[in-house]
Amino acid sequence: MKKQLIFYGVIIVTFIIYNQFFQVEDAKTNTIINILFASFIFLYIGYLAYVVLQKLKKPAKSKGEFCRI
Repeated sequence: MKKQLIFYGVIIVTFIIYNQFFQVEDAKTNTIINILFASFIFLYIGYLAYVVLQKLKKPAKSKGEFCRI
């Protein structure tokens, strides 16, 4: 799970850096790029939620163990 969260952080930082320093001059193209970037970010949030739910569904191996995320 740590790898997914690090990757999510990298995506967010890339989005912020793009919007601060590397914007396209054409407003329409820039808007399309931002929409696609944001859509990918929200899709990845959905994927992370799915992974967490799948890990929570798995039963613990014994009575004394708790599920680790």
